[in-house]
Amino acid sequence: MEIKLLTLQTNKLEVMKEFYTQQLGFSLCGEGPNHFRIQVGKSILEFTNDKVAGELYYHFAFNIPSNQFQEAKEWLKGKTTLLLEDGEDEADFSFWHAHACYFEDPAGNIVELIARYKQNPNSESSFSVKSILNISEIGLIVKDAPMVGEQLKEINIFDSDNDPVTNSSLNFMQDNNDGVFIILTSVDRRWLFSEKKSKIFPLKIMLDKQLLVGVNDKHEFFIKRVD
Repeated sequence: MEIKLLTLQTNKLEVMKEFYTQQLGFSLCGEGPNHFRIQVGKSILEFTNDKVAGELYYHFAFNIPSNQFQEAKEWLKGKTTLLLEDGEDEADFSFWHAHACYFEDPAGNIVELIARYKQNPNSESSFSVKSILNISEIGLIVKDAPMVGEQLKEINIFDSDNDPVTNSSLNFMQDNNDGVFIILTSVDRRWLFSEKKSKIFPLKIMLDKQLLVGVNDKHEFFIKRVD
């Protein structure tokens, strides 16, 4: 599964564009009066202020080379402040064979850099923003996670552990073992490295195989096939 284009809403469009392009150094690959896009490895991340209501935030992650976690962490510390969990500025996900660190952008999104030792390739170049591989995760918050889980199964996206989807769990949904996940859950679950809890906000996730999934302005989940 690939996240080709991820579209998120923000009411801080100009500040966000400056943060991602000037402070972090991502390449701008499109913009208009109400949106901008940056290149995140093989993926594109888009922020829009069209029809924005209130303060919105999301959790998403970027894959980084498997041998560059500490180098990437030092690079990130030079750009922004790392978030802490129990006094630690990194997570050792031994069950995922991965390490991760987190930061918060100006809109309050909880953003993660993750090195997956089994899935992500190595790199021999010095780490930079251009070393980031792709969008690795996006939190998909819905009213009824089990029901949405059944709908995702219809397009061959399953829980990575083959466990039943529940509202109280973080359900890591994928179609193969490639280090890219839709994190399906319901409201009021605290995000790691943050005091913020999961909330339903509109988003669009363009996947490979011409599939668009997301949540609309009425907080309804949808799946569309795009020609």
